[in-house]
Amino acid sequence: MVEGDATGLLLSGFGLTTMARELGAIEERAQAGGWSFRRTLRELLETEAAERGQRRLLRLLKDSGLPEGKTLAALEQSRLSAATRSQLSELCEGHFVERAVNVLAFGLPGRGKTHFLSAVGYELIQRHGKRVLFVPSYKLIQRLLEAKRDLKLEALLKKLDGYKVIILDDLGYVQQTREEMEVLFTFFAERYERRSLMISSNLVFSQWERIFQDPMTAMAAVDRLVHHSVILEFGGESQRGPKNQKGGKPTG
Repeated sequence: MVEGDATGLLLSGFGLTTMARELGAIEERAQAGGWSFRRTLRELLETEAAERGQRRLLRLLKDSGLPEGKTLAALEQSRLSAATRSQLSELCEGHFVERAVNVLAFGLPGRGKTHFLSAVGYELIQRHGKRVLFVPSYKLIQRLLEAKRDLKLEALLKKLDGYKVIILDDLGYVQQTREEMEVLFTFFAERYERRSLMISSNLVFSQWERIFQDPMTAMAAVDRLVHHSVILEFGGESQRGPKNQKGGKPTG
């Protein structure tokens, strides 16, 4: 067996598939450039690390469920208030995640809340390698409720705990039953001061009794979310109007 082939098989056996694939090409460059053993080894390791990093990034993006196209580059920042634009750059730095700070976005439909939060989510993945999940609120509530009925709520909460950030979209858009709101409150309490939530809602806090159908539960939920939070208000004209739709997709 040729020495290079044997080395390639050994590398593949240890799971270093990129190093095995690129071994021949890097050997040629090393010989042509008179590289030392250390430099050649470093080149192989850096190639493996870069490939693994790219694969991980693709997995994180696929797993996130983020809406396609709602990236920072596609966000019409000119429509945002000066205060919100300032918060955008800071949120994209990702420091709030390590402090388990929540981000709460309020405004009427079509003001860009979903696109804003999604854009931050993309940046957290692409720039910082954070595990992010985007989910419509009604879908998450149904998952929690089904898990509770199947006596698997604790397991689901543990699985969701693996996401540093969960983006909960359109909270309060559909009125829920008391049982559904109980599991949602449990979810909030589980992540309190441990993991970040990013929430978009058409309802300001004074209207959250519509969500929880009980003033005390609504107050307790708001208290947990607001304790460590960034609150954003989205006003202005709807971005889903005819003028916006001529130029492309609405921003949510």
